Amino acid sequence: MSFDRAIEEIIQAAMARGEFSNLKGAGKPQDHSDYFSMPEEDRLANTVLKNSGFVPPEVELLKEMDALRARLSASKSDADRRELTKQLDEKQLAFDLLQEQKAAARRRARKIK
Repeated sequence: MSFDRAIEEIIQAAMARGEFSNLKGAGKPQDHSDYFSMPEEDRLANTVLKNSGFVPPEVELLKEMDALRARLSASKSDADRRELTKQLDEKQLAFDLLQEQKAAARRRARKIK
């Protein structure tokens, strides 16, 4: 029996037992926007960290910014909109600073090589 066939049989048996039925997000479209919004060289490291329960600061900032944008679009009060816009600007600045720090570190690493 080939290795691929053995793996396929194991997967089919697990599916028959319903072991994939209760997975988080089952039957829903996957959202990969956070993954593709980060630089390519950071994706693998961040995926490993995420799978171990750690969320990188920039990913957390992106999620917070999305939540603020949703609240901003639903807001009807001018005062609330001003406050939400201020918070969104602060999060964007923090995100941009993190990205610049990483870019500077990459430039320094390339220079050392």
